[in-house]
Amino acid sequence: MLAKRIIPCLDVKDGQTVKGTNFVNLRQAGDPVELGRIYSEQGADELVFLDITASHEGRKTFGEMVRRVAAELTIPFTVGGGISELRDVERMLNAGADKVSINSAALHRPDLINEIVRNFGSQVCVVAIDARLDARGWTCYLNGGRIATQRGLFEWAREANDRGAGEILFTSMNHDGVKTGFANEALAQLASELSIPVIASGGAGAKEHFRDAFTLGHADAALAASVFHFGEIKIEELKQYLAQEGISVRRQ
Repeated sequence: MLAKRIIPCLDVKDGQTVKGTNFVNLRQAGDPVELGRIYSEQGADELVFLDITASHEGRKTFGEMVRRVAAELTIPFTVGGGISELRDVERMLNAGADKVSINSAALHRPDLINEIVRNFGSQVCVVAIDARLDARGWTCYLNGGRIATQRGLFEWAREANDRGAGEILFTSMNHDGVKTGFANEALAQLASELSIPVIASGGAGAKEHFRDAFTLGHADAALAASVFHFGEIKIEELKQYLAQEGISVRRQ
């Protein structure tokens, strides 16, 4: 069985790591360069860096900060926010990123997935999906959760899979920052319908929540922010717990 991955996420706004609840009420959580270095040393499997207002503000991800974070890391590094064309992907890879995460741009123009895969390989392309469960079911959102679309989570994830994406990063907006656990039913459905890895995001508040994302949600990786940023869960202790629960994880 492939080892499950633990991935801290740095949501960056105005040069600082921030974290909110249900995508709003943001508070500062520290310097992204320093946090990235700490997580790399603590045994995180990967790091995700999201410039959370780039798409909304119509600008590109901060290349210089990506370069500074990458210089501190010894683990794979995914960058997202404001990536809308191949030149953006090339710029991020040249700055030190291993993968790019695309969200709003892919919903606007799904062919972008094919273009990235064709030019850089599927392993570079992570399709992030922010979705909220409402009366219609799971609805996908644009621009950092600000704008609802007509796309449903599962059909859009299947299309991204079919277009060659390397991974799906699914964030439940209902669960984001609430710390009551991941959206395990939706994760399990994604895992059953897709042939590519699924990263769980939104809802981590306890070690048991990570266990459930892997055992109930069948996720391949679990991403979290505030529980790591504010020291509520230590990565090494989390991995030790998961190993005791019979879940395969990479250890330092």
